[in-house]
Amino acid sequence: MAGNLSISADIAVSGMKAQSQRLRVISENMANADSVGTRPGEAPYRRQVVTFQDYLDKETGARMVKVAKVVPDNSQFPLKYDPKNPLADERGYVAQPNVNPLIEMMDMKEAQRTYDANLNMMQTARDMNASVLDLLK
Repeated sequence: MAGNLSISADIAVSGMKAQSQRLRVISENMANADSVGTRPGEAPYRRQVVTFQDYLDKETGARMVKVAKVVPDNSQFPLKYDPKNPLADERGYVAQPNVNPLIEMMDMKEAQRTYDANLNMMQTARDMNASVLDLLK
């Protein structure tokens, strides 16, 4: 019984690690929301997106989660009309990063809530494990 509860905690920890990595990527996106190129024709910062993957933990036989990879968001760069900017193209437009702070904030809230849910699951498993041990005394 106690072993199953420990496995539940391990599953929750894998979820917390994955969401922690996701929060790091979201932070990078937010920090670079205004990062344009440094030379004419150079692309601005491209938003990064986390993809998750489940896997079977051979030691416990449990399905865990991990970050599969961090991939660039290939959506188009928004253009801002600024003909006096030295980075402007021949039409006067400057490519801006494809980072939308509102979307990043929503992703951050979702990652935070998922992290908290996994933390609650881990604490519940630990509390139940302690209860089982108290019963066995």
